[in-house]
Amino acid sequence: MRFDERLDRELLRGVLPLCVLAVVATHGPTYGYAITRSLADAGLGTVKGGTLYPLLQRLEDDGLVTTSWHQGERGPSRRYYAVTDQGRVALADATSRWDAMTTAATTLVAGVCRRPGAARPRPAPGRPPPAGARPGRAPRRGPR
Repeated sequence: MRFDERLDRELLRGVLPLCVLAVVATHGPTYGYAITRSLADAGLGTVKGGTLYPLLQRLEDDGLVTTSWHQGERGPSRRYYAVTDQGRVALADATSRWDAMTTAATTLVAGVCRRPGAARPRPAPGRPPPAGARPGRAPRRGPR
């Protein structure tokens, strides 16, 4: 497995609990398939049930979500997930910690990429280049 593939997998693994909790808080009560669609629509790719449902169980075990069963309109019952008050507090705390982590990482990576002779970052395959990127040319430095 290549570095970029491993990195994508590790990044998703680290941020997925926060993202799932955010989806349930925003769209809940909601069920597993709708959560996976929201994650995919947000650009996180396809999250399989073997990843999602154990994560939802951990969130329930931690008291961050509750579950209930509702009869489906056309088909079997579905398990719905809703965020608890404790989950909202945890989400706010985790969001602050995520903001601090991404700010620190962005600062560090941006500093390395601005060094003379540093390789320009390339978007992962299938992803658009960052906003303001100029294909085939070095990024602009400072105001013009």
